[in-house]
Amino acid sequence: MYYIQKKLEISASHHLVLDYESKCSQLHGHNWIITIYCKAKELDQNGMVVDFTQIKRKIKDRLDHQNLNDVLPFNPTAENIARWCVEQIPTCYRADVQESEGNLAVYELDD
Repeated sequence: MYYIQKKLEISASHHLVLDYESKCSQLHGHNWIITIYCKAKELDQNGMVVDFTQIKRKIKDRLDHQNLNDVLPFNPTAENIARWCVEQIPTCYRADVQESEGNLAVYELDD
């Protein structure tokens, strides 16, 4: 099995739609650290699990310097963003989304 990991830093704003009072319901921003994990039993025709540039295009280029509420079709919690990241890359099995120091959400596919 081949494994790769790509770490991205994304500056983006969002607000959360919650059923309780929270300062996170107000528009605010983070310097998100998103780590994408991919794996494959066989390498592609180029000798890769997936091109790192493709991961950047599908994740960072879509989210960086955006209001996440405007570009994602769901409540942009770190947990939901992690799941969305996994869904963007066919070989991706896990995504870590850190919205601030000490706050990390992980989504991983079940095998």
